[in-house]
Amino acid sequence: MRAQTKRERKREDFETRTNSKRAPLNLSHSSPLLLTPVLSISQQMGGAEKAKEMKYVLVTGGVVSGLGKGVTASSIGVVLKACGLRVTSIKIDPYLNTDAGTMSPFEHGEVFVLDDGGEVDLDLGNYERFLDVKLTKDNNITTGKIYQHVINKERRGDYLGKTVQVVPHITDAIQEWIERVAKIPVDGEEGEPDVCVIELGGTIGDIESRPFIEALSQFSYRVGERNFCLVHVSLVPVLNVVGEQKTKPTQHSVQRLRALGFTPSILACRSSKPLEDNVKEKLSKFCHVPIDNIISLFDVSNIWQIPILLKEQKVHEAILKRLKPSSISSEPALEEWKKRAEICDNLQESVRIAMVGKYTGLSDSYLSVLKALLHASIACERKLIIEWVPAPDLEEKTKTEQPDLHEKAWNLLKGADGILVPGGFGDRGVEGKILAAKYARENNIPFLGICLGMQIAVIEVARSVLHLEDANSTEFDAKTSHPCIIFMPEGSKTHMGGTMRLGSRRTIFEELDCLTAKLYGGVSFVDERHRHRYEVNPDMIVELEKAGLAFVGKDETGKRMEILELRTHPYFVGVQFHPEYKSRPGKPSAPFLGLIAASSGQLDTILHKLTQENQSIANKATSNNMSISKPSGYYNPYMHTNGNGLLKDGSMTPKGNGIHLKGEAAGLA
Repeated sequence: MRAQTKRERKREDFETRTNSKRAPLNLSHSSPLLLTPVLSISQQMGGAEKAKEMKYVLVTGGVVSGLGKGVTASSIGVVLKACGLRVTSIKIDPYLNTDAGTMSPFEHGEVFVLDDGGEVDLDLGNYERFLDVKLTKDNNITTGKIYQHVINKERRGDYLGKTVQVVPHITDAIQEWIERVAKIPVDGEEGEPDVCVIELGGTIGDIESRPFIEALSQFSYRVGERNFCLVHVSLVPVLNVVGEQKTKPTQHSVQRLRALGFTPSILACRSSKPLEDNVKEKLSKFCHVPIDNIISLFDVSNIWQIPILLKEQKVHEAILKRLKPSSISSEPALEEWKKRAEICDNLQESVRIAMVGKYTGLSDSYLSVLKALLHASIACERKLIIEWVPAPDLEEKTKTEQPDLHEKAWNLLKGADGILVPGGFGDRGVEGKILAAKYARENNIPFLGICLGMQIAVIEVARSVLHLEDANSTEFDAKTSHPCIIFMPEGSKTHMGGTMRLGSRRTIFEELDCLTAKLYGGVSFVDERHRHRYEVNPDMIVELEKAGLAFVGKDETGKRMEILELRTHPYFVGVQFHPEYKSRPGKPSAPFLGLIAASSGQLDTILHKLTQENQSIANKATSNNMSISKPSGYYNPYMHTNGNGLLKDGSMTPKGNGIHLKGEAAGLA
């Protein structure tokens, strides 16, 4: 065999280096504080082909919380996506919790559940609805996750005896996490996204967010100004006494932001009315932001107006001018958003739904449920009115102690067109929910029970129809002689976080002729997201079915009950999963569509239309010699094949815009 020449050996060494896998960043902990990028081989050798650069849009908030950073971040994503860019999102929550799973809804609103079982901040639900993407638990960064990650590395000895500190170890970990997650495709297509929209929770100046601010400051310097755009959301209030828009809160917020190493590229100002020209000029002068980059985010009739508002003020031009991405189209196409916003504003006939729960004092506790109801009501061309019914107020104990509240709660329940009992934990209000299910069953009122709502429906039938007076869930009565609902064998009774049955699971329809299967479009199975520890006792199924309940959907083992129906009732449905997490405007979730349709007298019409559409699709597929099926225009199509089908619509976000809330939980602007 001929020996290699010196020239051949050098060429082989070069090819080996070129083909080797390289880390995108040099985050060595002995490196200087301001990190430098590691160039690709083509960049080092001056090659003609330049590596694709990820673009980042950071959204921060100032003055007060609750200004709508999540809405703004989601809407920016919508506009950029409409320009032809592929968009992903990251939410940073500076709290120490590892995730949102153990937090009370009163603390932070609902816990949103992702396909991979991640229990995350409700803003990720906004991102999924707006951007039509499927996010992962890594798209939600918390202080707890970062510190846990760094401490685990320290315990393994990864830092080689170094003193582990906030800078550089925590800040490096934050940057690594952002860069890794930003490259993960979330839209069902291959290849990296073009833009990552990052929302930093809280307000500028919060002590708990300082490590993230430092990390993002380093990050913006390292990736360069052509790849990083900062949008600062602030408040421009109007004092009733003076009657003019005041800029000082925003000025001070921007000053603090600049002191931390940031200068905003775009200033998004929340106000009750559009910003006056002289106010924009003043903000531009004192905040060092071009006047064209000062955006007026004033109150609108419904949340679908926000992307349109951003487009009209040419936010996309300001962002694209700075980031200069390689793949963009012309003006953003938002016709669907305009149409949806107009429909929402012009609905006349109403449908009244009683929401029976224990977190009725804060509408964000049931945010995804409210959105799913709204999606379904728009599909049925009805204005949604929510009647908040505190479950404890329906109970006999309240009748004795506070008769006025008891009477008010029952009047609201009896005046509703339909009743919904959402999920929840704990025994407070359970008896009231059981009474609500009983009233719906006995009076033929459309009823939908979700998770715990399905379980209380089972308990009610066992007590009222089977006359098992002490029938209960072992969650509420561990010594009951008739345990209708039992603890799942794989669950944990000692650890709360991440120990439930979480994420996307398959439900198989036992019969395709049942009401729920028809609403889902005649499919044989659905993939929906779960979050529960207890389930229907399989040993009592025979008795319960004799009482009239039909368990029409089960898991793949056939032992877990997923969907129940009461055949003698116009619409009495319970689901163990949470269908609200996958509902979309224009593609409402099937159980919610059924509830609204039944409550407004349109169920037969909707079922007939679904049947015709599915038959038309089947005939078309047959004529084309195809064996595929296409989702109906009404039901949630995430699960026709592998559960990962995607939609082309966006959605709304907190505070129930477009929903007419009644009672204390309304709180609408």
